[in-house]
Amino acid sequence: MAHGSLQHGQLEVICGPMFSGKTEELLRRIRRAQIARQRVQVFKPALDTRFGVTTVVSHSAQSMESTPVNDALDILEFVKDSTRIVAIDEVQFFAPSIVAVTQKLVARGLRVIVAGLDLDYLGRPFGSMGELLACADEVAKIQAICTICGAPASRSQRLSVSKEKILLGEKESYEARCRSHFDGEEEVQYEGNPNSDSPNILLNSNMN
Repeated sequence: MAHGSLQHGQLEVICGPMFSGKTEELLRRIRRAQIARQRVQVFKPALDTRFGVTTVVSHSAQSMESTPVNDALDILEFVKDSTRIVAIDEVQFFAPSIVAVTQKLVARGLRVIVAGLDLDYLGRPFGSMGELLACADEVAKIQAICTICGAPASRSQRLSVSKEKILLGEKESYEARCRSHFDGEEEVQYEGNPNSDSPNILLNSNMN
């Protein structure tokens, strides 16, 4: 896709579990845009200070300076008129207003690239990622490698007993897992007529 010739804005979503290379892919796209001499601004949630306050860093140690923001709406304030591409890392940590922010930027004719976890530690859509995926013009869903069997992994297994929605951590707190070796996904049970178009659905957590 020849992004340099785009006449209209678009939203690209890079998603997957931890250790899948989401940030690395985000940085790759940014660097290609910079080679094409397109002005890029990079943002991240201020709460993510694992690798520094203003730095976006991949697990392969690639890094780039960014602007940390507490509120997604602040991004609209910081984007300059000369900017053509807005990149946002760890987008799942932002409030639901991030969806409206990305749509406003796209409406301005900007290319918006976001990266983040699509599923939380229970295997459910993380924050506004589901809506961002539905609004996206392009989706790159990247898989990691299951630490148990080596199969493609689509989920992030939390290793601690914490039930906080947001728990920042790295290899000491999470592992990439395939669906078969993921412990935490909810089972969907159907009651009533199995042929009905509107079955009753009960969600039961498998968390131990």
